[in-house]
Amino acid sequence: MMGRHLVLAALVAVLMTNMASMSQAHAAASTGLSAVETLDALAKGTTTSEALVKATLAALAARPDLNAITAIDGDRALAAARSIDARRAAGQPLGPLAGLPIVVKDNIHLAGLPNTAGTPALKNFVPDTNAPVVQKLIEAGAVVIAKTNMHELAFGISGYNTAFKTAAEPGVRNAYDATRFAGGSSSGTGAVVGARLVAAGLGSDTGGSVRIPCAVNGCVGLRPTVGRYPGEGITPISHTRDTAGPMARTAADVELLDRVVTGAAPQGPADPAAIRLGIAEPFLAGLDADIKAAFDAALDKLRARGFAIVPVEMTDLMELNSRVSFPVALYEAYDDLKAYLARYVPGLTVEAVAAEISSPDVKGTYMGLVLPRKLPGPNNTVVDALPAYQEAITKWRLALQALYAETFSKNRIDALAFPTVPRVAITADPESSSLANFLEFIRNTDPGSNAGIPGITVPIGLGATSHVPIGLELDGPAGSDRQLIAIAQTVETTLGPLPPPSR
Repeated sequence: MMGRHLVLAALVAVLMTNMASMSQAHAAASTGLSAVETLDALAKGTTTSEALVKATLAALAARPDLNAITAIDGDRALAAARSIDARRAAGQPLGPLAGLPIVVKDNIHLAGLPNTAGTPALKNFVPDTNAPVVQKLIEAGAVVIAKTNMHELAFGISGYNTAFKTAAEPGVRNAYDATRFAGGSSSGTGAVVGARLVAAGLGSDTGGSVRIPCAVNGCVGLRPTVGRYPGEGITPISHTRDTAGPMARTAADVELLDRVVTGAAPQGPADPAAIRLGIAEPFLAGLDADIKAAFDAALDKLRARGFAIVPVEMTDLMELNSRVSFPVALYEAYDDLKAYLARYVPGLTVEAVAAEISSPDVKGTYMGLVLPRKLPGPNNTVVDALPAYQEAITKWRLALQALYAETFSKNRIDALAFPTVPRVAITADPESSSLANFLEFIRNTDPGSNAGIPGITVPIGLGATSHVPIGLELDGPAGSDRQLIAIAQTVETTLGPLPPPSR
């Protein structure tokens, strides 16, 4: 009899081991799922939150070459996951994101982990509360796994940050080709979502910092209408331009995250026959061959699906934008960072932060422009920033917003459609942070940022020769975020999913 009990015990042990292995295997597979698919798997019991978190931690640890992570919160994430699993097993009510692993850009406060903003002077700053935008996701059941690397102080589009790295060479690397950059400034979130190591995360966007990394890494990123997301607890550049934004595998994932943050009602895909998209020439100048071919092919597919594609005039767009962009960002950067430091890191000054900046491009910007309150002038000179800033706020930004409002209403369009960036991801090296590259990669995303309107980028394919992702952006009227997300869902289903990275 004792022998039979021993055999039974051994069989039970083997069964439990096999079940645990199966759960881990399901979880490992689930790291390649979208957020919506992951939550469905959790609800159906094909995996557990604990197993999924373990698999996600392992997936992130296996990619130090991406330079994408600045801090891991494994113990707390596992504890949260086990708590969610126990509540699920007990039949208790759970939030809409229950058990979903996410990552957070390292300028958005997460209690108990450093909030470096990618710069050495803040490497030991540990906030004691979550940013409200993070708190909303956690209250809905999301499990924060890690903080993600970024362009230093969010002042760039390359993610080539010399201060923080996990590989031999610096620079956050592209999910599809680790020799190329991941865009910026929300570089790490874009890289790990694009690499399918995690389904979703948060970034922040001042001039393109959510949309550019999503475009070049093959994920969906939303820049909300300014003021729609809570901005507290985020290391700032410009209160006029800054906003947090969700970054995820699919438009349906972004819809869910946006719904949780804002409390909006569920939003399904738009009817393509009811949508008019405007195409404006200023967004189409100087496209590289891969971008142009992919964008033209995408428009053909959208027309065939029933979208109305109409040309619109925005002749003065780039001129108006130039009168707003640098004056606002460079002037507000000093005052906004000063106020942030006074609140969260008393005793640390903007000058002290600037003294320790590691990345040469950001160092030059702060020392040459932000600290002395200057702007670039003619013939390699600088001029006082205050007059240009005042004119930008009181005149030119209003004119830019009026141009957008007139374009939407006069042409009866629901959104403007254009390539998110004019070039595919370039080589990750110090030159990727040059002023010329900055101006080129931010060209299409920056005007909508300065107008304060929402924009969302959706993957439309891989470059025919580069084999890296290409994004299409949709910009809509202020406050049209949910409609824009609905259009993005229909665009996404029309164009089909990207193939995963080969690694």
